[in-house]
Amino acid sequence: MTISCRRYLLWFLLFSLVTVTAAKDSPKRKYLLFVGTYTEKESTGIYAYRFDAESSELTPLGIAAEASNPSFLAIDPSHHFLYAVNEVQKYKDASSGVVSAFAIDRQKGDRQTGTLQLLNAVASRGADPCYIAFDKTGKYALVANYTGGSVAVFPVQSDGHIGESSAFVQHVGSSVNRERQEGPHAHWIETTPDNRFAIAVDLGLDELLVYRFDAKTGSLALNNPPYAKLDPGAGPRHLAFHPNGKFVYVVNELQSSITAFAYDASRGTLHTLKTVLTLPKNFSGSNNAAEIKIDSRGKFLFASNRGHDTIAVFSIDRKTGALTLAGSFPTQGKTPRNFEIDPTGRFLFVANQDTNNIVVFRIDANNGRLTPTKQILQVSSPVCLKFMAVE
Repeated sequence: MTISCRRYLLWFLLFSLVTVTAAKDSPKRKYLLFVGTYTEKESTGIYAYRFDAESSELTPLGIAAEASNPSFLAIDPSHHFLYAVNEVQKYKDASSGVVSAFAIDRQKGDRQTGTLQLLNAVASRGADPCYIAFDKTGKYALVANYTGGSVAVFPVQSDGHIGESSAFVQHVGSSVNRERQEGPHAHWIETTPDNRFAIAVDLGLDELLVYRFDAKTGSLALNNPPYAKLDPGAGPRHLAFHPNGKFVYVVNELQSSITAFAYDASRGTLHTLKTVLTLPKNFSGSNNAAEIKIDSRGKFLFASNRGHDTIAVFSIDRKTGALTLAGSFPTQGKTPRNFEIDPTGRFLFVANQDTNNIVVFRIDANNGRLTPTKQILQVSSPVCLKFMAVE
């Protein structure tokens, strides 16, 4: 071997070693986990954890920010800011909840510590806001007000501050359940994958309301047709788009079911396919379904049952959208209000509200089955889980 060949080989080996070392130290599989909570008991706000997806190690970072009932969270696409809806009924003597904006990285090291700094807050324009999400540009936050029965859109400024609403729609009507559907109860709102429409899920109306969304002005206008109906008394709660954009799935809280829709992206219309139960046939107790998620491959759908206290796993036929129940897995706690699939798609974190814990499960990539990892986080009244990559 010539001297030049030896030098090249040595250089190649050194380069490979550096590359491998850098890959091992890469922050791409390191995340912050933020937890929104109810604060009527022991919780005082939003909590943070560090999660290493490579080693599965979880490190508690403590309170990230004190806040009143920061029940649902959203992180902006730049990963610089976090937003929370404060699920309260009064704000500045008005019948309204609050939307709060926090900076994540205003000081060096905040990404690692999970510390949040309050920037500002605005009225949500309806009592008990319960959901917040960004449009696909990251310039607007969409909010559902549960008790207020309304939805609103808020512009987000470049410095992270949230502005007064650019759109507001008050829902009107009721449905058959006199205790839970005496009026409108908006529970979820997000824009469609192409950002042309926004879909609002209203539990009180048994409807999915479809709005044309203007990403330039942050405005909402009812589509034609303006809504899709669910079974009377279904009580739709949350919605998930299949990754192929052709199917939409809605978890119905009161009926403990999931309704599949075919979605026409060109017109923003929904066509009902089939409804399936989230519970085994032999279950006779009380139950309220809560959360719904689809894995990034579009292979499995997950839904939480409060009462049965399980995660129901369904396989998805990616051609027809049909669901087949693959199993029900105990959450090792009570009242699994919310859950989240980690960014690697390997783990599912379940927030058990009434046992004050978050239980971590491993997802079987072949059949969707859930296996407890024996990792349990203690958090008072956890409601919402959100991951953020540490860059």
